[in-house]
Amino acid sequence: MRAFFLSCLLLVSGLYLFGQSASPAQTKAAASLIGLEFDSLERAYMQANLSRQRGAYESLREQRLENSIMPAVMFNPVLPGTRMPALAKEKPIDWNLPKKVKRPKQDGDLAFLSVPELASLIKRKKITSVELTQVYLNRIKRFADSLHCVVTLTEEVALAQARKADAALAAGTYLGPLHGIPYGVKDLLAVPGYPTTWGAAPFKDQTFSEQATVVSRLEEAGAVLLGKLSMGALAMGDVWFKDRTRNPWNLDQGSSGSSAGSASATAAGLVGFSIGTETWGSIVSPSTRCGVTGLRPSYGRVSRTGAMALSWSMDKIGPICRSAAGAAMVFDAIRGPDGKDMSLYPVAFNYAPDQPLTQLKVGYVEALFTGPRARRTSRLNDSLSLAAIRAMGVELVPIKLPEELPVQALSIILTAEAGAAFDELTRSNRDSLLVRQDMGAWPNTFRSSRLIPAVEYINANRLRTLLMMQMQAVMQEVDVLVTPSYGGNQLLMTNLTGHPAVVVPNGFTERGTPTSITFLGNLFDEASILRFAEAFQAATPHEEKHPDWLR
Repeated sequence: MRAFFLSCLLLVSGLYLFGQSASPAQTKAAASLIGLEFDSLERAYMQANLSRQRGAYESLREQRLENSIMPAVMFNPVLPGTRMPALAKEKPIDWNLPKKVKRPKQDGDLAFLSVPELASLIKRKKITSVELTQVYLNRIKRFADSLHCVVTLTEEVALAQARKADAALAAGTYLGPLHGIPYGVKDLLAVPGYPTTWGAAPFKDQTFSEQATVVSRLEEAGAVLLGKLSMGALAMGDVWFKDRTRNPWNLDQGSSGSSAGSASATAAGLVGFSIGTETWGSIVSPSTRCGVTGLRPSYGRVSRTGAMALSWSMDKIGPICRSAAGAAMVFDAIRGPDGKDMSLYPVAFNYAPDQPLTQLKVGYVEALFTGPRARRTSRLNDSLSLAAIRAMGVELVPIKLPEELPVQALSIILTAEAGAAFDELTRSNRDSLLVRQDMGAWPNTFRSSRLIPAVEYINANRLRTLLMMQMQAVMQEVDVLVTPSYGGNQLLMTNLTGHPAVVVPNGFTERGTPTSITFLGNLFDEASILRFAEAFQAATPHEEKHPDWLR
């Protein structure tokens, strides 16, 4: 059976045993493996084409493709009728920084303040950026080894940026709410002078000369880079080349992934905020596990220049914070075209912290909160969240998500693109250096992706267009859609369609680990879901809770 599989794999991949062309028997076996059947005459006719295709594959493989090179065929989430906030109507944001914040006596309490609270202290000169940076550096040195959440500490850069932030403020220049606030980035964003490991042993020593756009924009906003945070190898799970990143609420549990270190470090008060990425749950899942607030922006909102590509049509970059208001501040700093990433759209971000909730039409996916489709571990907390939302004076409109299309089957889009992104890793056999080598790990997935026919990949994307049309029809009924974070297929569905999501903590399980609720929005309308999330957090205490052992 193994020989049969390898024969089929080598044929479809264009790799031929001992340099021989495919035989009719191999063609029959390969066709059977992908669910097709050809008669003997058809197989005979195919031999010449297969030989020519082999030559084409070999020619293509002679050309080295860097991970950063996007396909010429690009995903566009914008359908006719999509409402896009016009840049001409963009308004300055009044962040309403809290004015009565006092510096806590204990550094352990200071470290858990939200971005708005830290911004208030720095702007009013109640603390310097150098002092705050040193607090976080000391905490990283004290706690990071227990959590396995930091890959590379950028202490020299951090202290230099903090001194620069303090000097600018002393000279009367205030760059905005991120001025002087320390943060960390998922280790798939390039920072010159430091390794960008992608969490994987084959790349643990790689460096890049170009800095990621997101890092540059945060530097321009006055933020202070503390370090590169751990990620599941090549953006899957929470296992990287040294260890598994831990959940600060339960050290026997991984932090989930793949933005494992970003969520763990934020929840543990080792950074003021962090940057994560999502392709299929990599912000939502670790934010849920670690009890923090994560924003997955719309596809086409934040530049991926200088970031590892896993799936060019699904990858997104967003903030992980301790509050929705903080996520809004970070998102505002990193959003927008950079002249390099061709997938970006120039649209406004009209975030209004004081917007009355009565101006927002809010729906909820009723079927996912009740009955057999509700998740047992989060059902109670999800129900209490709906009650809290109604107590805020919000009328919840029942909404149904699209159910006609085989959403789970569309995951072959991600699988095929990931296989292409790491084609050379598979062909060189360096995939054997990855720590995880089980059936669900990347090496097996990359190899299996070679057997996804191009026709099926294209047809999956055609079905994706239908899904986008159906989802747009649903979302046009509301400004905010409330859903369990793992309810039904919504997580994969909305990652495929490119819709934004905010995930916020909404309680704890019986074992004392966090749960979350998700607020979905229309394309490019991060403003509405962040405003709603901020109001939810003002009405509930969940984001204010932190692991006691880390204080």
